[in-house]
Parts: sequence; structure tokens; C-alpha cells
Amino acid sequence: MALEAIEEKLHCIGCGVVIQTRDSKKLGYMPSKTLETGDNDKEIYCQRCFRLRHYNEIQDVSLTDDDFLHLLNEIGTKKALIVNVVDIFNFSGSLIPGLHRFAGKNPVLLVGNKKDLLPKSLKASRLRQWMKERAYEEGLRPVDVLLTSAKKPQEIEELLKKLEKYRKGLDVYIVGATNVGKSTLINAIIKKVVGVQELITTSRFPGTTLDKIEIPLADGAKLFDTPGIIHRHQMAHYLHKKDLKIIAPQKEIKPKVYQLDPEQTLFLGGLARFDFIQGCYQSFVVYVTNDLNIHRTKLMKADEFYQKHLGSLLQPPRLEDLADFPKLHRFEFSIKQPTDIVFAGLGWISVKKKAVVAGYAPEGVNIIMRKALV
Repeated sequence: MALEAIEEKLHCIGCGVVIQTRDSKKLGYMPSKTLETGDNDKEIYCQRCFRLRHYNEIQDVSLTDDDFLHLLNEIGTKKALIVNVVDIFNFSGSLIPGLHRFAGKNPVLLVGNKKDLLPKSLKASRLRQWMKERAYEEGLRPVDVLLTSAKKPQEIEELLKKLEKYRKGLDVYIVGATNVGKSTLINAIIKKVVGVQELITTSRFPGTTLDKIEIPLADGAKLFDTPGIIHRHQMAHYLHKKDLKIIAPQKEIKPKVYQLDPEQTLFLGGLARFDFIQGCYQSFVVYVTNDLNIHRTKLMKADEFYQKHLGSLLQPPRLEDLADFPKLHRFEFSIKQPTDIVFAGLGWISVKKKAVVAGYAPEGVNIIMRKALV
């Protein structure tokens, strides 16, 4: 029997979605070899549910815009605590647009993930305040702003305390864009709670066709892990998986200092560019992943340098990926006080003195100016 015919008859026993073997990033995926060699009369789980069932491993699966709109509408009809997980290094690219409209009267806890990657010189209180201000600008009024890390048990303990404080017996919906580390955070919560307080049962997590995972809590309420929404203004969406590890910090960021004269340029791989246009000779501190190569050149030769070396000396992206990589878009800033120029999804460059600078990022990826955090 053809593989397609087999698929038409099968649904995942864990989440109810139709089994498919064509796209590992979509719901219901099962490797074709597993489906062909398996016993189709037995219970069948998609790859995500299988890993969840046997390894307590939650994998992020993206929704379409319509699916996510349906999910947000559903949340809006419930009484619950909404936890919006964002990436500290990509706040503007991971805050869910319009979330405040669906939250209604429900409290929203804003959680910045990947705290462990921040340089020790950065003041967490300043970052929390900046996140709160940016959330307000987007119409969101969080009850609290918390920085956390899935790699630090003490941070997970603090997050659990905040959940208990603000949910007050209600269900909890955890939402976030793709690539913010939400699934890793959920896994850390499960591990911490099961191993210490035994508030969550991990033997079986029923889901829905939208792949929403329900985690029962001790008081009868539930914690819902929802799939990640695709945010089209994330740097990560322009890169292949092999390059995501390069731009996503894995260890604490080590600041790099560059002494620049006016009319000099820094390239952050081939992904972004920083021009020092006008001002006095000064230091610029770059806060990006330690694995991203940075190259300096003269501003007057920067365009030619980029065209010549993009995909080779300036990578990512790689030569084979250039066809899908968008042109860089320019943003200009006039600096009058210590300021961070933030490249969404990459990091930021700190400017301490008065200057006129410009930043370039792939079209659609944002660059913003904020008061210096260090």
C-alpha cells in the first residue's frame, strides 16, 4: 500500500493530528521508515508526542497565523494567567503583536529568557525597566517583568514563585514566538517541579490538534504549553539551522571593544553593519555572540567590501544561502547620551559619546535605540 494511503488513515493518539512524513517542522510528522516498519494496528504517536511521552522532551512546533489567531481567541475567553516568554536578545522580534487585545482582563507576566547569557556588567534592573517600557509602548501592561534562565535551577524556582503569586489558582498559558527558548524553559519547569515539589505529573500530557500541551497542576488547574508563533521580523528566519548556533549565544557574552575613527565600519558577519559617521574618536562596545566574526573597514569602501566578501569572509549567510538572503536596510541615529544600538536577534553596540551612526540589518529586521544598559 502506498505511504500516502497509509497516512490518510492514521492520526496521532497523543494529539489527534493527522500523521504525515513530508515535513519535520509541521504537525504530525513521523519518519517514513518508522511508519513503514511499524504495526499500524497499534497506537501511533507523531514524533513530537513520542519524544514527549518517552523523554519528557517538548519540541517547538510553529503555527500558521490563522491557527495562532484561533489560539489567542481561545485564551481570551478563559480566566488564566498568561506568561509571555521573550528572548532578551531579541525583544522586539519576540514580543507577540497584539497580545494585549486578547488578554482582556487576564494578568500577563512578561518573562525574559536566557538571563545566563547576559554579560555580568549589565544591570538586570535596567533591563527589566526597559522591557516594561517597551511592553507599554506596545499596549501591554504586564503585572511583573522577570528575567530567567532554563539552565539555572534557582531561576526556575523564582519563576515558579511568580507563577503561584499571580495565577491565584487559575490556569497558566505560556505563549511565545519561535526561537525564544520557550520549550527548553517548559522542560526545566517540569524537571524542577517533578523532582522537588511533585506538583506536576509528567507520565502523560494530552494535547489538541493545535498541539497545545496540558500539564496538570496539583490544585486541579493546568499549565498549557502552546506552540511558538512565527514572528516574521526575526533574524533567525533568514538563516539555515547550521548558522543559528552561530548567532544564538550559548555562553555568557564577552564584550568586544573597538576604537574607531569617524567614517569607519564594523560588519557583524554578513548579517548586519554598523557605520560610525560623525563624532570624535571613541570606543564602541559590541555585545553579540562570541562566535560571530566582526570585521572592520573604511566607510567609503564598505559597500564594495560587503559585495565582494558576503558569504565568504562575511558569514553567515553562506554562499549557498545568498539567494534567499534579503538586502540590508539602513537606520540612522543621532546619539546624544550613552546609548545602545540594538540589532534584533543579534545583540547591541554601546555608544558612549555624541555621534551620528547608522545600522544595517536584513529588510524586516528592526534596529532600535535605547538608553545604555551597561
